[in-house]
Formats: sequence, C-alpha cells, structure tokens
Amino acid sequence: MADTVSIEAFLEGARSTPVIDVRSPAEYEQAHIPHSVNIPLLDNTERKLVGTLYKKTGREEAIRTGFEIIAGKTSRLIEAGIKASGEGRLLVYCWRGGMRSASMAWLFERNGIQCTLLSGGYKNYRHAIKKYFSSGLNIKILGGMTGSGKTEILLKLKERGLQVVDLEGIAHHKGSAFGSLGESQQPTTEYFENLLYEAFSGLDKNKPIWLEDESKNIGRVYIPDELYSLMRKSPLYIVTVPKEKRIERLVADYGVFGEELLIESIEKISKKIGGQNANRAVEAIKEKNYHLAADISLVYYDKAYRFGLEKRADIQKYEIHCESQDAGINAEMILDLMAKA
Repeated sequence: MADTVSIEAFLEGARSTPVIDVRSPAEYEQAHIPHSVNIPLLDNTERKLVGTLYKKTGREEAIRTGFEIIAGKTSRLIEAGIKASGEGRLLVYCWRGGMRSASMAWLFERNGIQCTLLSGGYKNYRHAIKKYFSSGLNIKILGGMTGSGKTEILLKLKERGLQVVDLEGIAHHKGSAFGSLGESQQPTTEYFENLLYEAFSGLDKNKPIWLEDESKNIGRVYIPDELYSLMRKSPLYIVTVPKEKRIERLVADYGVFGEELLIESIEKISKKIGGQNANRAVEAIKEKNYHLAADISLVYYDKAYRFGLEKRADIQKYEIHCESQDAGINAEMILDLMAKA
C-alpha cells in the first residue's frame, strides 16, 4: 500500500521524483501543482458520468461504474505511469487524496512503480498556499511610474544576491493596457497562485523578498488577497526617472509591435484618458509618432500612480532619483540606500 505524506514532504520529494496529477484534464487545465504530469484516471466526460451517478444512485453504483471504465484502459494508464516514472518512483495526487489517487497508485505499484500519495490531495495543497501567504513575510516593494524600468532593476538586484519574485514574469503580463504585448498566454488566477507559491517557497522568509509595486490584478490574473494586503503595508522604494527617459523606454519596448496592436491597447484605456486624447494617441500611432502616443498615455498612468501613493501615506517610503536608464546603475543606488538605512 502506498505511503501518504504531508504537503511539505510531498513537495520536498517533488524536487527529485516525478509528480502525477490523476484528476480529469479539465481540473488539471484549471490549475495544478507546477511541473506535475496529468495522467487522468477518468476523462472529463467519464468524471461527469460518475459524479452524476453518485448523486442520483449512490456511492456503490458510482464506484462500480468507475471501475468498469478504468478496466478498459488499464494498459494505457500503466504505460503512461511507467513512461513518467523514470527511476520507478512517482508522487501521486487527486482532489482530496481519496479514491482516484489510491486507485492509480494501486495500479502503478502492481506494475513495479513505487508510489507516494499526498495527504488531503490538491485541496490540501491549495490550503497550504493560503496559509503560507497569511504567514509573516519580509517584503520590500520597488515602485515608480510607468516606464521607470522597475522589472529590469529587480532583475539586477537579483543578480546581486537579493531575493526577488518577478510577479509580472510569472503572470506573463507587464501590468498596463499594453502589458500583454509580446507575452505568452496568461495562466488562470489559480495557477498563478500556485506558481507564486513555488517561487516564494524556495526563498528564505526571514530575509527581504523584493516585489514590484502592482495593482491587485496583473492583466487577467489576481494577486492572492493575503499577499496583496501585505504588499500594501510593506516599505516602498520609489525610483523616480525623468518623463523623457521613461518615454524613450516605452517607445523602445512597445514601438516594435506595430500599429494595430498599439491602437487596440489605446482603446482599452480610451475612457480613462478621454476620447479626445485617445483619438490623438491613435493618430500619433498611425503617423508612427510613438513618442507622442506614449506621452499622452503617461498623463493617465502618472496620475493614477500618484493617486495610489496618496492612499498609502502611512507606510515607509524611500525615494531614489535616477537620471540614468541603466538598470544596473539604478540597482546600485538602491543598494547604497539600503546600506545607509
């Protein structure tokens, strides 16, 4: 019989042992433990059938039907398990750590694969994420107006040994109306939370963890409530970069995407910048005057950022005046400030 272990032991084992998610493809696509492989015991239609039987006719009929379905595909499941197992070991989970994972583990172990189950299943894993972000974390926030190069500065701080989590990188979105340009498809919010947990859990909670100042949502995904609440109370290091320098960066970053995509992005904020300004920005893009389009957009983004700062009057703030666009130089200025603090 397969051993059942805690979430901590399961994730530690996942560093060296393949992880198998035996839930349906739909459940897996919604979100899963990062790097796990989906070998569904039941496909989407089969799971729906068994669930309906459970509600209408009871547990015994649902279990019987489930085993009948599985009997017809045991060879495929075994083959998939052997292929995934590598050295003959697998970590296995389902939704609650119940019959689906136990049944798959039984099947695998009868064919020479040593299995370990996750106590409480994926549901317990999700509970661990909420608990983690509710615990004490030493957070520092890097802020600054749009175009300040915050992400690049954070990456330079990481190169210099600081702990950094790139929220926008994990979200596949840069945060603004233009943020999806050049990015791959965003994860679901649930999977975003799972990826965040993976990134944070590899760090030392007692040492500062640097994050970029963000809104609650980054594109279509949302920062967990527990983490966002902590971010809003954490010390804020604000890099101030001249507007002309920020415009230059925005033109360099986004001017490569072409007229159609840029106009679509302007249209997303047309109500916020005003119809007349939106029309001016669109015309500027058509004339390839990206400098003017960026300038018009920054009127809205700068105003929004200043308004956000005013709502956080009671937190520690440190301002770093950066005349250069060089992220390495600006990162060193932050390190100097920290050393003097």
